Amino acid sequence: MVDLLQRWEYTDHPLRRRDLADDPLEQFLRWYQEAQGSGLRYPNAMAVATATADGRPSVRMVLLRGVDERGFVFYTNLESRKGRELAENPRAALLFYWEPLERQVRIEGRVELVTSAEADAYFATRPKGSQISAWASRQSEPIDSREALERRHAEFAERFGSGPVPRPAYWGGYRVVPDAYEFWQGRPDRLHDRFRYERSADGIWVITRLQP
Repeated sequence: MVDLLQRWEYTDHPLRRRDLADDPLEQFLRWYQEAQGSGLRYPNAMAVATATADGRPSVRMVLLRGVDERGFVFYTNLESRKGRELAENPRAALLFYWEPLERQVRIEGRVELVTSAEADAYFATRPKGSQISAWASRQSEPIDSREALERRHAEFAERFGSGPVPRPAYWGGYRVVPDAYEFWQGRPDRLHDRFRYERSADGIWVITRLQP
């Protein structure tokens, strides 16, 4: 059996109620800026959990591509497994893990599609090879071999030549509109600090300390 009993101690960086912004987006952006400065290669990497209509979950890593008061945006093939699950059950949970800072942020909320104009604008910023890959890959579907995938990529590269690559109709973006956030700070002896923001019926964010 593989030894999974490695242990380490968290450093003592307390997170107190008085440290928190009243607005969870402001708090997220504070922590995100610190994660950017921590040396992480992908501070915008996040796990996205979805579930089928009957509750079967799945999770994968994607990159956050936009965040504002409307929500958290990522882009993908809309016909992928996550796309199909979001069509059935338009809710998701996000997780950011910033190990150098011993922090996690969890976000839960409903999911909506971004506009076609937003998807077009983001797609135009992608490297051309990635744009072609969006055409070549039927994400989450079986394929016989790597060679077959590379042939498809080459065929689309030839098709588009040196011209612009349009966005496929099945490729777009999702916005997770939060109704809850959790900020987690590692502490010694596993007595971590955890604070949850939940939006009340009147739209006010209520902050609660959770046990670790």
